[in-house]
Amino acid sequence: QLQASGGGLVQPGGSLSLSCQASGYSLDEYAIGWFRQAPGKEREGVACISTTDGRPYYADSAKGRFTISRGDAKNTVNLQMNRLKPEDTAVYYCAAVSPSPFRDRLNVKLYDFWGQGTEVTVSS
Repeated sequence: QLQASGGGLVQPGGSLSLSCQASGYSLDEYAIGWFRQAPGKEREGVACISTTDGRPYYADSAKGRFTISRGDAKNTVNLQMNRLKPEDTAVYYCAAVSPSPFRDRLNVKLYDFWGQGTEVTVSS
């Protein structure tokens, strides 16, 4: 089971750190993706981190602002979000898949295990 946390209300330009935590198992063998779904929109990929090369991958909307990383605890993956914009407002989900996909890494359909989301609101 995955659990996303860390959401909240933040002003434009602010930062939030989201955490994805697995209960009772390591995430080292899984590619982890962060996704978001805004009201009335489809769920979209934001960032993911691979197991094969450990590299992060980002949607264009997240590049330069968001950073995905594996936590010191093997059951945690974090998403640091900086310079937040109102259009980042959404429910954010983390998801896992093993083995890591080699392409189309932010495709929602590739991920098998999903956590409950955490809500992020960017507003003044």
